[in-house]
Amino acid sequence: MNWWQKLQDNPLARFGAVLLIVFYLAVIAADFVAPYDPYSSQADGSLLPPTHIYWKNQDGQFVGPHVYPTTQSPTDIETGKRSLNVDFNYPSPIRLLVKGDTYQLFKISLPLPPSFEEVELFSGIPLDRHLLGTIGPGKLNLLGTDEQARDQFSRLLFGGRISLFIGLVGILVSFPLGMIVGGISGYFGGWIDAVLMRLVEVLMTIPGIYLLVALAAVLPPSLTSGQRFLLIVLITSFIGWSGLARVIRGQVLSLKEQEFVQAAKTMGATPWRIIVRHVLPQTATYIIISATLAVPGFIVSESVLSLIGLGIQQPDPSWGNLLSVSTNASILVLQPWLIWPPALLIILTVLSFNLLGDGLRDALDPRSLE
Repeated sequence: MNWWQKLQDNPLARFGAVLLIVFYLAVIAADFVAPYDPYSSQADGSLLPPTHIYWKNQDGQFVGPHVYPTTQSPTDIETGKRSLNVDFNYPSPIRLLVKGDTYQLFKISLPLPPSFEEVELFSGIPLDRHLLGTIGPGKLNLLGTDEQARDQFSRLLFGGRISLFIGLVGILVSFPLGMIVGGISGYFGGWIDAVLMRLVEVLMTIPGIYLLVALAAVLPPSLTSGQRFLLIVLITSFIGWSGLARVIRGQVLSLKEQEFVQAAKTMGATPWRIIVRHVLPQTATYIIISATLAVPGFIVSESVLSLIGLGIQQPDPSWGNLLSVSTNASILVLQPWLIWPPALLIILTVLSFNLLGDGLRDALDPRSLE
C-alpha cells in the first residue's frame, strides 16, 4: 500500500503537516526569527498595540515599509484610555537580516534529575543577525507589547519551544512504557497479565487534569521553568501510557499465535527478544497514529497548568502563561492582541496534529480501497 502517496493526496493532512513544520522551524530558530529579546523591556512601551507599518513618508512619497518611534502616554484617570505618541521625525526602515542582540543559535540545555541542574548539550552558534527588524530608533512590534513592555511576537516564538516540544518529549517518555507493559502483559498472560492490567485500570481511573493541578500545586516556587517543564512532562507521561498499554496488549494477544512468532520460539529466541524484535514492530502503525493524536493532549495540559499559574512561570514565556492575562477583564477589552495570538496558535497546533493523525490513520488503514 502506497501510504505516502495517500497522505500526500489528503489536503487536510497536508495542511496540518505543513503548518506544524512551519511552527517547529520557527520556534527552533526563535533567536533568529524573533526581532527582540523576549525578556527585554522597551522604554515607555507598555501595552503598545501592533505597530502600524507605513509605506509612504509624511510628504506622500513611496519609500518602502518603515515605522516610527512610538510610546504610550500615562493612563487618563477619567477615561481610562492611553494615547499613542508617534515621533514622525525618525522614520525607521524595515529590513531583513538586521543586526541586533547577540544570541547562541540552536543552543541546547537540559535539566537533569535528581538535582535538575541545567546541563549544556550544545553551546550553539554565536550570531547577531535577526530575520526582520528596523534600522533606527523605531521598534517593530508585530503583535504589540505586554504590560512589561516586552515584544509579544518574540515571546510567542520562545514560548512555543515549551508548548510544542512538551508533547514530543511526553510521548518519548510515555509510549515506550505503554508499549513494554502492554507487550509483556499480552505475551505472557496469566498472573502477570492480571497484575499489570489492574495497575493500568487504576491509572485510567485517575482524573488527569486534577492530578496535574494537585501535583503542580505542591512544587516548590524556587523551581526554574526548565525544571517545571521536566516535571510536567513526567507527570503527564505517568498518567498517559495506560490507555496505550491496553490496546497494545490486545494486539499482542492476537499476534503471539502467528507463524512468525512460533518460528522465533522454535529457533530459540528469548521471550524478551520476541516481544521487542518481532511482536511490537507489528503494532507500529497504531503507535504512529496514536503518538500523533496524543501530542495535543500534552500541549493542552501544559497550557491549562500555565494558564492557572501552576506551570511555566513568568518571566519565562509559554503559550499557556501568555494566556493568563485573559483573566483580566480590562486586558480582554482594551488589549485583545495579548489574548488572540497564543489562543489561536494553540488551536491551530492541536487542529494540525489531529488532521495529520486522521490522515495517517486513513493512509495506513489496510482496509482502505484508495
